[in-house]
Amino acid sequence: MSDRDGANGYKWIVVAMLWTIVFFNYADRQALSAVVPLIRGELHLSPHEEGIIGAAFAWVYGLCSPFAGRLVDRIRRRTAILGGLQIWSVICAATALAPGFGWLVAFRAAEGLGETTYFPGSVSLISDYHDRRTRSRALGLHQTGVYVGVVGGTTVAALIGQHYGWRAPFVVFGLCGMLLSVVLYFVLREPPRAAAVSTAHEASFFDVIVEVTTTPAAPFLLAAFVCANAVASVLLFWLPTYVHDSFHLTLAVSGLSASFFAQAGSFAGAITGGWSADRAAMRSRNGRILVQAFGLGIGIPFVVLSGMTRSLTVVLIAFFGWGFFKGMYEANIFASMFDVTRPEIRGSVVGLMNMAGWLFGAGTAPVLIGYIAEESSLGTAIASAALIYVAAVVLLLIAAARNRGDVVRVPADGLPGHQVTR
Repeated sequence: MSDRDGANGYKWIVVAMLWTIVFFNYADRQALSAVVPLIRGELHLSPHEEGIIGAAFAWVYGLCSPFAGRLVDRIRRRTAILGGLQIWSVICAATALAPGFGWLVAFRAAEGLGETTYFPGSVSLISDYHDRRTRSRALGLHQTGVYVGVVGGTTVAALIGQHYGWRAPFVVFGLCGMLLSVVLYFVLREPPRAAAVSTAHEASFFDVIVEVTTTPAAPFLLAAFVCANAVASVLLFWLPTYVHDSFHLTLAVSGLSASFFAQAGSFAGAITGGWSADRAAMRSRNGRILVQAFGLGIGIPFVVLSGMTRSLTVVLIAFFGWGFFKGMYEANIFASMFDVTRPEIRGSVVGLMNMAGWLFGAGTAPVLIGYIAEESSLGTAIASAALIYVAAVVLLLIAAARNRGDVVRVPADGLPGHQVTR
């Protein structure tokens, strides 16, 4: 990153541009959950089949993420980001053509493939524009695009679907994403890498796995991410249906109620978590990790309350509380891992995290919750996800205890490209 870019604020413009992309990244994903009741009526799906549709994206996204991460370490991240946006937008629009359950699963899986390069590319690019003094804030602001995308995707898709059928939202979001990729082609610039990339080129993905698993804190951060992603996938996929079925609201109102309060909380939590973690990281090498543990720990009772109360008002309060503390954790997912791993392999590290988080977390949890709901109730199934948060908090505390500051850095006034690794 040049001094000129830092001086003229372009590094924050980059965050804004990527914010618009991640908005559509998640709007496209959430369009499905908003119209599940409509799809159920047309295709006559069971709860576990609905869970399979929700998990198909995660399975492919998780399996292909390591390859996407390695690709991002080898090519221009700008190319990976904008190319991925164009591909997943085309697939999103094509989802409207799905004639039945099998094709719907196939399109969701294909969209998972199209989106794999985005997060490795975006967080690596942002981390090269922002050093450790502003990294959590930058990544936290970028993360808010996820929450607005979830709200916008769920609400707009439900509204469009209510009037024009479940296929129409996929066409709208797909066309918007294609147009955005063309606009950003002319304004998004590739920064210099924070460190020489030759090491990343020489190392295999197996070498990256070995490095991450042998770094004292990293495996526990990775396992905590799997747990947190499992809980998030459960609530994001099932909450609109839960509100619709439990409180007998219209499809559009259910989508708005289930998404707005949780994501508004997450928006505020990501800003709070990013700011507090940057300050905590200047005082302690475990600052970001402890902020994450605090967020998930306080979020546990809100997850339980989301599924166990019969009052819509209390449910919405629980949604907001869960979202706020989830946002505190999510603002620091990658910043915490980047504190303990080398900058040369950032794309591969994100690919590994996405593989684990989506394959073993989001790829299994929605299906499991669907089966639990069939045996008991959807509310009980959602509340049971709080147990996974308990495990995540324990893993984060272990990570903090084992963190020995393996990555050595220059003083805070140095540039990110001057980092020295172990």
